[in-house]
Amino acid sequence: MDMKATSHALFSQLPVIIMPKDHKKKKVETDSSSDSGPDDVEPPSKKPKSNATGSKKNEEEPVWELEKKRFVKVREFKGKVFVDIREYYEADGELKPGKKGISLSTTQWHKLKDIVDEVDEVVKAKC
Repeated sequence: MDMKATSHALFSQLPVIIMPKDHKKKKVETDSSSDSGPDDVEPPSKKPKSNATGSKKNEEEPVWELEKKRFVKVREFKGKVFVDIREYYEADGELKPGKKGISLSTTQWHKLKDIVDEVDEVVKAKC
């Protein structure tokens, strides 16, 4: 028996599975007679983000202003305490946290406090 004939005989008994080229682009076709609701359903609107001055949680956090729109806050995130030094921007009359900033863990904060005198000396020497 020829090799092609043998492989053809083997593969002809296997079920044929056709995989989509890109499973992400695959659309689910629905039956128009289904009772799933209207077809023009809009996705749920995004939950509005809390602002720097409006939420109850933010009112409990101590805040120190470094200069206009730059603040230091002590906040808790996922059960851990952070010192957040961040620049804020104004949108729709509210101050919102921007991308420019840093959140220091308590370990990093204590390390910064330990070296602040040395940093201060270098700053004074350069000014």
